Amino acid sequence: MDRREQLRTTLLGFRPTDVLWGWLGPLIFAVLGGFVRFWQLGRPHQLIFDETYYVKQGVSMLDYGVEMKWKGDGEKVDPSFTSGTTGVFLPDQGDMVVHPPVGKWVIAFGEWIFGSTSSFGWRFSVALLGTISILMIGRIARRLFRSSWLGTIAAFLMAFEGHHFVQSRTGLLDIILMFFALAAFGALLIDRDWSRKRLADKVAALGEGVRMRTGPWLLWRPWRLVAAVSLGLACGTKWSGLYFFAAFGLMTVWWDLGARRAVGARHWAVAGIGKDGVWAGISMTAVLLVTYLASWVTWFTSEHGYNRDWAAANPDQGVQWLPPALRSLLDYHRQVLDFHDNLTSPHTYESNPWSWMVQSRPTSFFYESPAMGSEGCTVEKCSKAITSLGSVSIWWLATIALFFLLYHWALRRDWRAGAILAGFVGGLLPWFFLQHRTIFTFYVISFQPWVILAVVFVLGLAMGPPGASARRRRIGHWVVGAYCLLVLANFAFYWPVYTAQVIPYSHWQWRMWFPSWV
Repeated sequence: MDRREQLRTTLLGFRPTDVLWGWLGPLIFAVLGGFVRFWQLGRPHQLIFDETYYVKQGVSMLDYGVEMKWKGDGEKVDPSFTSGTTGVFLPDQGDMVVHPPVGKWVIAFGEWIFGSTSSFGWRFSVALLGTISILMIGRIARRLFRSSWLGTIAAFLMAFEGHHFVQSRTGLLDIILMFFALAAFGALLIDRDWSRKRLADKVAALGEGVRMRTGPWLLWRPWRLVAAVSLGLACGTKWSGLYFFAAFGLMTVWWDLGARRAVGARHWAVAGIGKDGVWAGISMTAVLLVTYLASWVTWFTSEHGYNRDWAAANPDQGVQWLPPALRSLLDYHRQVLDFHDNLTSPHTYESNPWSWMVQSRPTSFFYESPAMGSEGCTVEKCSKAITSLGSVSIWWLATIALFFLLYHWALRRDWRAGAILAGFVGGLLPWFFLQHRTIFTFYVISFQPWVILAVVFVLGLAMGPPGASARRRRIGHWVVGAYCLLVLANFAFYWPVYTAQVIPYSHWQWRMWFPSWV
């Protein structure tokens, strides 16, 4: 083995060669997962939960380019909107909304294709992104664990996980945020391999006798820029995308530090921070900002966007060196930040982030009680519900898996464990500092892919290392197979309360295991 191959092996490790199964396994479960997500997607033909905001705002984006205020409150507007009257907006009054435009544009895409009156169209885009993310998690897990088998398991778990399934069928923003955060994570994994390969080639070209102080520069990192664009779109969906930007930015620089140390750079820390970290911060921040501002282009060009003319009406206020349009946008953001910081009104389904991993208070998106003879109800009282409840077979194991991840990252120096933990740092950790706000368990969808990866990490340990005995591996595969059957049974059991099936009230009660689930 020559020096270049030796360095590549040191930096990249084993790479799976079964290309066919690396794609075929995740694709199979993406197709199956997509089928169940698109099946009767338009049912119920009602605006459920926060669809009352985002579905109508998507229509407004198509008609006006910005979010317009509608006539009256949601309870009065929603029935006419769902019956086909989409002209519910005041034509000259922009609405003060508290999330950026990207997610609304994504929802509007489905409405543009299938029509604003189609409940299938309202949810088409999120179902599409949810389906694609099944393939993405499979490919990401394959690259992370260097195993097509574990990649396929990750795709299977994503396809049949409750939160992901329900929110793939609901016109909300959070799964859109998840999609772009996951795309950024995947791009950074590719960048890790791509940059390490280049680093190995450059170091090999220097010759074995050369002692490096810091190692060569690696300025051109296209996949890192792809990640920055994805994170810009995540921030353009919800501001909580910034937490992923911070977590993943630190993660990718940490990887660079390890790479320079592995190739023998004497001052690897200086190089990792000075040559990689500073440039990563500058380039990724610039791309993120440009992407985020580009998402507001129709607000900039609109005559009716909320707060659009604030700078003209307040010429002596704000940051004076900014152009008027940016001063208006900055003041708009100040108002949104103030709204989020003071969002403390009690809600029936609010929950504390300490309880999110164990699913102690799932969010009810929709509930009706059909009487006998109505909607196929054959008993005295029935239930028709959609509850964003995570598959406990996955979430409870993931809660345990967090301790395995911490151990393997801190004491075994397993970079894969650290990468998965970065997803929790970006998606879960910040909410512990925002407990004064009214927050909900369904926010967990933003970091749900890393819940899947945490479970796959533990399942990989259960299967045993490649060098283990045949008996050890056989037992491990039986354990993993049994677990997958449990996940599938868990999904099937909760199918009625994921899809608004009309069932006897007693059957609904069977599925509400704890008082806090009601």
